[in-house]
Amino acid sequence: MTKSDYLHTETGGAPIKSWTHGVPVDELTWRQLRNVAALPFVHRHVVAMPDVHLGLGATVGSVIPTRGAVVPAAVGVDIGCGMMAVRTALRAGDLPDNLAGVRAAIERRVPHGRTDNGGENDRGAWVEPPEKVKEAWQSSGSGQGASLAAGLNEIVERAPRLSRAARRGAAHLGTLGTGNHFIEICLDEEDGVWAMLHSGSRGIGNAIGRHFIELAKKDMRRWFIDLPDKDLAYMPEGSEHFGAYMRAVGWAQKYARINREMMMECVLEVLAEEVRPTEAIEMAVNCHHNYISRETHFGADIWVTRKGAVRARKGEFGIVPGSMGARSFIVRGKGNAASLDSCSHGAGRVMSRGEARRRFSVDDHKAATVGVECRKDDGVIDETPGAYKDIDAVMAAQESLVEVVHTLKQVVCVKG
Repeated sequence: MTKSDYLHTETGGAPIKSWTHGVPVDELTWRQLRNVAALPFVHRHVVAMPDVHLGLGATVGSVIPTRGAVVPAAVGVDIGCGMMAVRTALRAGDLPDNLAGVRAAIERRVPHGRTDNGGENDRGAWVEPPEKVKEAWQSSGSGQGASLAAGLNEIVERAPRLSRAARRGAAHLGTLGTGNHFIEICLDEEDGVWAMLHSGSRGIGNAIGRHFIELAKKDMRRWFIDLPDKDLAYMPEGSEHFGAYMRAVGWAQKYARINREMMMECVLEVLAEEVRPTEAIEMAVNCHHNYISRETHFGADIWVTRKGAVRARKGEFGIVPGSMGARSFIVRGKGNAASLDSCSHGAGRVMSRGEARRRFSVDDHKAATVGVECRKDDGVIDETPGAYKDIDAVMAAQESLVEVVHTLKQVVCVKG
C-alpha cells in the first residue's frame, strides 16, 4: 500500500489518515476530527472513512484508537448499531410483480417508528412481545454470559436513573426504530434475493449512552479539564465510572446484535408467507458499526472505537449500504493496518436532516426511489438519496480497504 491511498494530515496532535479521495468533507467535520486527534491518549493516529460527516463530539465515519481512556460520545448513543444481511434461496422471479404486500407484511410483523410522545403506546414497540422475543430476553445464549434481562438489572442497580428506559428493553427487542434504520429486500448481481436490515440498541442503548456521556462531562468539570468540545469528555481506565460504562456498552452491543437477529427471523417468516417457504443459504454478516472493542494494533493492546465504521480484518465480511435509492455492497476486508482494519459503514450524509427537508420535495424523493417499494411521503424526506454521498465514490475511495463480494439493489425498503 502507498500513502496515496489516503490523505495524511498533521494536526499538532495525532495525525489523521483519511480515505476521502473523491468524496466531499466539510470544514466542520475536519474540525471535529482535529479535536479528536488532540486528545492526549489517542494511539498513533485517527482514521477517517470516506463517509465521514459531522456527529456528536466525534465524527460519524471515524475510527479512534485510544490507550488508557475512552470517550463515551465517540461510541455514541445508538450503541451497537449495525447491519445484518442474509442471502435466501429465493430468486427475483419468485417475487410478486407488486411488492406492496411484502412491504406491508414486514411493517405489520416488525414494530417500527414511534409515536410523537414516545409513550406507552409507542408503535415502535411490542404491545406484548412474542414468545421468541421473551425467550431471547431471558436467555443467556451460547457463550454470551448473563441473559439480557439479568445484565440490564445489574446495570440499573448501579445506575437507577436508567430504570425508566429499562422498562422498555424487552418491548424494543426485535424492533426497528426510526431515522436511518431500515429493512430491505434486495437483489444481487445474479438475481438472488437478500434480506438486509440496519438497527441498534434502541431506546435503552440511547439512554445508556446519554447517561455515561453526562457522567464523563461531570468528571471533566470536577477535574478542571478544558476540552475543545465538551462532548469529548472521557473516562480514564480505573476512574469511578469506567468499569460500569464498559459493562453497559458490552451489554448494549449484545442487545443490538440479538435485536437484529430477532428482526431477521420475522423478515424471513414474511418471505415464506408472502412468496414461498425459503431458507437462509448464506449469512453475510451481523456486524456493529457504532461500538468499542479491545484490539491489538501496532504492537499495543488498545481500545478501538468505531463510530460509523465497520471492522474489516483480512477475510472478514462486512456490509456497506447505500441510500434508499442506491446500491449496497457485501464486502470482504483486506486487513489494511493503517485503517486499523476498518472500512466505511455506508454512504454517509452529505447534508443535515434539516437541510434535506428544505432542499428536497416529495416529488424529488419519488423520482430518486423509482423502482423501490418504499414510503414516498414527506416523513422520510430527510432520508432521501440526495441527502447522502455518492456510494460509488465512497467505494472507490476505499478500494485498499475492502473488496466487493456482492452488489445489492433494494426492491423493498421499510423505514420507521
